[in-house]
Amino acid sequence: MSGEAQLSPEISDATLQALLQRAIRNTLILGVLVGVALAISTGWQTGALFLVGALISAAGIFEWQRLVGVINAKIRNHEAPRGSSLTVTFVALRLVIFGAAIYVSLNCLQGHPLALVFGLGLAVATLTWEALRLLRA
Repeated sequence: MSGEAQLSPEISDATLQALLQRAIRNTLILGVLVGVALAISTGWQTGALFLVGALISAAGIFEWQRLVGVINAKIRNHEAPRGSSLTVTFVALRLVIFGAAIYVSLNCLQGHPLALVFGLGLAVATLTWEALRLLRA
């Protein structure tokens, strides 16, 4: 077996883009619903921390969706999509921007920090769910 991972021929770029779009939508919906539930049950600060984590998760998926488009265009020797250099630059800046958002939210909101961690993990959960749905179909 070679070291290269190959996608199934049935998984097109459009299918992958749709999967990532659904994951963003589901992350935002779950983030708001769970954030409101946490705000009601444990306090608004904890709900807000969860929502900050969910927003960072959704933004991360969006960023990777754009990066996948750039990489796929480059692999297939197509013209890179508009804003490719900005997308690649933002991947590097994302760590600083989101790190600052995490730092500020933890210092200002004073909620339970695990809410932020679970909000950040929401992207993994929604992407896993969408991948399993795709594999099952």
